Amino acid sequence: MPNAFNQQIIDEFRAHRGRVGGPFEGARLLLLTTTGARTGTPHTTPVGYYPDGGDRVLVIASAGGSPQHPDWFRNLVANPQVTVETGVFTYEATAVVLDRAARDRAFARAVESDPGWAEYQARTDRVIPVVALHENARPGPPNIDASSPGEAVKAVHDVFRRELGLIRKEFTAVRGGPALGAQLRVNCLTLCRGLHNHHTGEDVAMFPFLADRHPELAPVLDRLRREHERIAALLDDLRRVVSREDADPALVLREVECLISELEAHLAYEEEKLVPLLG
Repeated sequence: MPNAFNQQIIDEFRAHRGRVGGPFEGARLLLLTTTGARTGTPHTTPVGYYPDGGDRVLVIASAGGSPQHPDWFRNLVANPQVTVETGVFTYEATAVVLDRAARDRAFARAVESDPGWAEYQARTDRVIPVVALHENARPGPPNIDASSPGEAVKAVHDVFRRELGLIRKEFTAVRGGPALGAQLRVNCLTLCRGLHNHHTGEDVAMFPFLADRHPELAPVLDRLRREHERIAALLDDLRRVVSREDADPALVLREVECLISELEAHLAYEEEKLVPLLG
């Protein structure tokens, strides 16, 4: 059983689709369920994570700078098959402990985003591990924690709203700085990929489904498709400026703000017109 503090976070996380208050408010947080190395029973722990592009995220086994690895790390070393909950998506993953060179690069990115990681490393003689959680491929649509298709659409939209809000906050923190942080680049590029995949899925699956059952929606769906094209162009602009070695944080923030404005209007219109029909 998790300790009382962790259990409170777990309950709040599940009740509010990944949003929690207190010391973790505004943080990227997931629930990681591992199999006990000695007991074979499942153990769920809230952990911070970093996007890493593609179908994997990174978690850091800091234990607050403790001399011992956290229990969840020892568990996944013994059994690397884990379950990940994001507050919206639940999926099975394979945990891979990064080798020293890859670990050092990833840890440096994390320290650049939050110097607290360096403080944790300074407290202990052990090299704090970094673990990649690779989502296991599965057929069919993703497993979304929602009771209806309409609720699922709204939940996914809220994921993008939240991530854009975090990225905006991160850019604001570095505005005026000399360079764009490596982890912030990854955060932006991962968001771009996720939005592209989401809109592609709507274009090839959800929109045709609705068009067959609701012919009167043709003007709405045409507008949403045009907005997808507009947002795709904005994502290309963001990818281009983020990928420059000399990217100006202030310039990138303007691209982020433009994307947020367009996307928020698009999501609100889609929810107004489609969610009532999806239930």
